[in-house]
Amino acid sequence: MTDRGEDTDVGSARFVAGRWPLFWLLLRGYLLMLPTLGIYRFWLTTQTRRFYWTNTLIGGEPLEYTGNALQLLVGFFFAVAFFLPLYIAFFYFATQGGDVAVIGYGVVGLLFWFMTGYALYRARDFRLSRTLWRGIRFDQRGSAWAYAARRFLWSLVVLATLGLAYPFMAASLWRYRWTHCFYGDRRFAFSGSWRTLAGPFYRLYFGLLILAVIAFIIAVTLEGRAWPWLVFGSLFLLCAFLGWYHYRARTLSRLYSCVTLGAARLDLRVRARILVGQVLAYGALALLWSILCFVGGIIVVILLLGEGAVASGLPDAADLARLARTGWAEVALVIGSYLGFVGGLALLGEVVFGYGYWALLARGARVSGLESLASVRAAAEDRSVVGEGLADALNIGAY
Repeated sequence: MTDRGEDTDVGSARFVAGRWPLFWLLLRGYLLMLPTLGIYRFWLTTQTRRFYWTNTLIGGEPLEYTGNALQLLVGFFFAVAFFLPLYIAFFYFATQGGDVAVIGYGVVGLLFWFMTGYALYRARDFRLSRTLWRGIRFDQRGSAWAYAARRFLWSLVVLATLGLAYPFMAASLWRYRWTHCFYGDRRFAFSGSWRTLAGPFYRLYFGLLILAVIAFIIAVTLEGRAWPWLVFGSLFLLCAFLGWYHYRARTLSRLYSCVTLGAARLDLRVRARILVGQVLAYGALALLWSILCFVGGIIVVILLLGEGAVASGLPDAADLARLARTGWAEVALVIGSYLGFVGGLALLGEVVFGYGYWALLARGARVSGLESLASVRAAAEDRSVVGEGLADALNIGAY
């Protein structure tokens, strides 16, 4: 077997970027979002995608992202206008009472859930139609309305079966997405079925159900004691945490390994321990950042109010209320500090989870049959920008 980094056919997927370049890219972008009131995020999203795409090599050749920030911005404005009636209806029902409010919230919620599926499909179409490899464009065809309806109806079945129908839903949606996905004039195929997911899913589902029943019976038997609830509750959460990431690793590996493009085939191996490691790393970094921000915030408040103005060792609600009356500059500093804290958590999330997930998939992938793609012919670019904006407006956009 040849080395993965040198082979141009089997084992040809590589991700060659480090985390620090992404960190500095995001840090600069987050800082520029403050004076632009968040509008710069469309440019940051574009730059971030180009970072991931250009550093992902297949057969020694990088992916290319041709989308631009103006397309995202225009799509977002379209989406705001599209969803405005739903938001108006939501606020209207908030002023009502009784059954009218309940029914109204339910209808609006169902419409939002339906539109989430539509937006996800259109956003996938946007990203794929602006992704090139070897100068040939990918594309997501099919009907976003049909996908949204399929997803909506399947979700009702899953709800009615208490989650037991989920493998059928997931396999159906994967098949629809990939069988309507193209590279140039060549269509992808998906060979998976509900059986692809059944083993990992039902082991997790019934394992946690049995553990929950046993924990409940033991805790009730030892009624009046707090420690059984604490011990078995902690055990259940630990098993759910580890079981979920084991399930996610197995299903990602199986589902992506069922994707083919003619004679070209993908084989993916995702390790659960790496996913768990990412969560633990983010938790540690987020805790450290929170502590630093907490200490820094106390110091800022004390400096603004004066050390003698703080009644106790730590600023309380009265101190913060007094600070809000001191002037616009101080209030702006407090708001900026809060945005900095939230932005820091988001930056850490992208550096740990975003980078980690992309690198995990790229470095765990092995591709065979790339020589069969030499005869693929290019297709025209999809000019639509509305779908990406819909996903962005619903806060469900992704790379």
